[in-house]
Amino acid sequence: MTCELPTAPVPVPVPVKTPTKGRSNNLFRPKRTPLPRDDAQRQGDISSLAFLTMGGRDPAVAFLNDENPALGGRPLAVATASAEGYARVAAAIHAWSPGPAAG
Repeated sequence: MTCELPTAPVPVPVPVKTPTKGRSNNLFRPKRTPLPRDDAQRQGDISSLAFLTMGGRDPAVAFLNDENPALGGRPLAVATASAEGYARVAAAIHAWSPGPAAG
C-alpha cells in the first residue's frame, strides 16, 4: 500500500523589472569639476613620492591625509594647490624618518 500526499503547486515570485533611464554609476556621486591637469599631476607625484619614501601605502596615506600645522593643512591638499606647496610637502617627506614602531 502506498500513500501519496497531495501536492499543490507552489507559486514562484516573478521579479518585476522597473524601467530605467539607463545605467548610471553616479547614483551617490555629486557632479564635480575635475582637477586641473597641473593639480592632478602634483597630486599624483606627491602621492608616489610619499609611497616610495615612507615605505608603503599606510604611512604615506596617514601622512598625506592628517592635518599638519607646520605645512598649514593636509599635506595632500597643500601639495596639490601650488608648486610652492608641493615643494614644501616634498621637503617634509624627504626629511621624514620612521618612528620607533616602524621596521
